[in-house]
Amino acid sequence: MKNVTDSFVSLGYWPSAGSFGFNTDILATNPINLSVVIGVLIFFGKGVLSDLLDNRKQRILNTIRNSEELRGGAIEQLEKARARLRKVEMEADQFRVNGYSEIEREKLNLINSTYKTLGQLENYKNETIQFEQQKAINQVRQRVFQQALQGALGTLNSCLTNELHLRTISANIGMLGVMKEITD
Repeated sequence: MKNVTDSFVSLGYWPSAGSFGFNTDILATNPINLSVVIGVLIFFGKGVLSDLLDNRKQRILNTIRNSEELRGGAIEQLEKARARLRKVEMEADQFRVNGYSEIEREKLNLINSTYKTLGQLENYKNETIQFEQQKAINQVRQRVFQQALQGALGTLNSCLTNELHLRTISANIGMLGVMKEITD
């Protein structure tokens, strides 16, 4: 350190008519050269450096401003998207609930319709059975009546005379006419 201070002090003692040469003392020459270069740079480069730094500062500020605007726009879009998402979720829930209730309603309608159809089929079956039973009973009655009539006619034919036979037939025809009117 003493050498550095000595070199600055010895600047005032340079002979004016001395010889020209290189100073090989690194500690003495570097600080002087650096101070000269820094001084020249500061003097001439001060404006350029200041302009460069001001331009850089403006670009950084503009970038920050743009980023803030973009951030605000992004936040606004995010809020809109969230609102739309909430709305869509509510609609989806409503569709889901309506869908489930519609499915349940259709299921109940189908069950009720099936029971109604089964009831109608049961009624048709009972009516068909009753109709067939009535038809069979009528057929049996007709056969019994025909057989009884044939038997009675056979007995009457063998026992009756023609005149008695004609009166009996007339009486029976009259009874048959009355029975037919009753059944109709």
